[in-house]
Amino acid sequence: MPAIDRRAAANGFTLLELMVALAVFAIAALALLKLEGASISRTADLDQRLLREITAQNLAAEVLTDPAPPALGEASGTVSNMGRQFTWTRSVAARPEAGVLGVSLAVREVTPGRESQTFTLDFARASAESAGAPAP
Repeated sequence: MPAIDRRAAANGFTLLELMVALAVFAIAALALLKLEGASISRTADLDQRLLREITAQNLAAEVLTDPAPPALGEASGTVSNMGRQFTWTRSVAARPEAGVLGVSLAVREVTPGRESQTFTLDFARASAESAGAPAP
């Protein structure tokens, strides 16, 4: 009979072995949960950044395709894109050496609960003189 008891004990797990296995599994599960949280946070940041950049590019396209060049100096406003609110600031300066206008466009999301960093887009646009149009 003692031989049967030894074989039965050798085939199973002890309580201590089960507790160690559960602890290892719990540590691995916590690490995966932390990784998932970081991944979700990073995805939200990328979504916000992408929408900021698209909004800036849309505003830049408006400046570049408008027949009249923008006025020199600064202008600002707000715009809505995909249900979110953005503030923009446009700074226009003449670059006489190149015959163009230098435009700097800064966009920042101000939707409550989603405030973000500012994305700045710098580009050049033909001035009224270089386009052959009379200056305003």
